Amino acid sequence: MPNILVTVPCDEAHKNMLSQAAPGADIAYKEAEQATEADLAHVDILFGNVKPALLASAGRLKLLQLFTAGTDGYLPALPAGCALANTTGAFGLAIGEHLLATALTLMKRLHQYRDNQAKREWKDMGGVTSLEGAIVVALGLGDIGASFAGKCRALGAYTIGVRRTDANKPGCVDELVLADALDSVLPRADVLALALPGTPETARILDRRRIALLKDGAIVLNVGRGSAIDQDALADAIEARGIRAGLDVTDPEPLPPGHRLWALEGCLITPHVSGFFHLRQTHDRMVMIACENIKRLLAGKPLINLVNPETGYRLDKYDGGKDAIQ
Repeated sequence: MPNILVTVPCDEAHKNMLSQAAPGADIAYKEAEQATEADLAHVDILFGNVKPALLASAGRLKLLQLFTAGTDGYLPALPAGCALANTTGAFGLAIGEHLLATALTLMKRLHQYRDNQAKREWKDMGGVTSLEGAIVVALGLGDIGASFAGKCRALGAYTIGVRRTDANKPGCVDELVLADALDSVLPRADVLALALPGTPETARILDRRRIALLKDGAIVLNVGRGSAIDQDALADAIEARGIRAGLDVTDPEPLPPGHRLWALEGCLITPHVSGFFHLRQTHDRMVMIACENIKRLLAGKPLINLVNPETGYRLDKYDGGKDAIQ
């Protein structure tokens, strides 16, 4: 039976799930920060995100099951013959709701009223806007972007999805365009939400030129990677054109204390907390995906959530594994 190392925090229910997925396996639990090359030298399956450099010692590794959707730094470090899988499908609920909450906070000026409360200041901050009738553009239409778009559509927004290659329009959006047509929809957006992985293709995808295409007062939300946005250009647009921003990710992280985004009233910053383990359902689904892949690996079946080593995105086709964990 395989040796399995788990660096994801697990309670007894999670540990029972993992034991049932691999009866008789040697399953060790250790904090990611405490993992060493010696720990990985005899591991067949790793569930968790360790420092990529440690993988150099993992010659036996057959599956690296990340607990994240992003795969930053792992592709070039992956041992030969090791499959890489992410947990796409675990985060839609938590991060979709975070995006929705951030959009409504900015639309209804709740961030300003909270600032006023801290100053004990009773002050009317003026007009607000609504999601009903707004045009919402979801840049990145995976689990997270689709979840957010669907929630906005349910509240009366007109939703536009933008993705790389698949032109089949899902029901969560009213309109779908491919990435090469991104410039055509940016001027229409009242809300632009980025839910993209960190790849060379997504780096600064929202650059100064594209930020200039947005209408004055538009809302920019980012829950993917901070590298997707030219932050200096965004700060300029917040100051000069009333653009508003809700950023759960920045570049770098943490955002340096002296960065001017901190001081901009029109920018709401959260410290990369929209996903992670904060919502119990997300944590449970991470473990469910890992258990499904462990069972499949041991049975010689195709894995779910495999990452394409050339693109960094999850492979589009697999054998129905997502349905198996819903």
